Amino acid sequence: MPISSSYLFLASMNVEPGHEAEFNDVYDTEHVPMLSEVPGVISIVRFQRRELTMMLGGQLQTVAVGDEPRYTALYELESPEVLVSAAWANAVERGRWPTQVRPYTRDRHHQLLQCLGR
Repeated sequence: MPISSSYLFLASMNVEPGHEAEFNDVYDTEHVPMLSEVPGVISIVRFQRRELTMMLGGQLQTVAVGDEPRYTALYELESPEVLVSAAWANAVERGRWPTQVRPYTRDRHHQLLQCLGR
């Protein structure tokens, strides 16, 4: 996914056991499509954390991630104002997300990143 914007919003979280199937279904079939319609949202990509093994200091090492969230969605935005718009506020409260998914998420982390190279 080539990134064309200067802003990325990351939403990371864990899901309580027994609710992951519904979490993934709602995220993919409702939440992402609804947020994709918000003016200023360029793209949305979801990720699941994997074990990280890499070369560090000349040695193969597995990096402990502790309690870091398992799921992350990356939102490419035209500007930070997208996140405070009425369209965004409406989209995050639609569908099954607020009542059937959000209550079962935990360890939520949100970050807004600005590209330094643009």
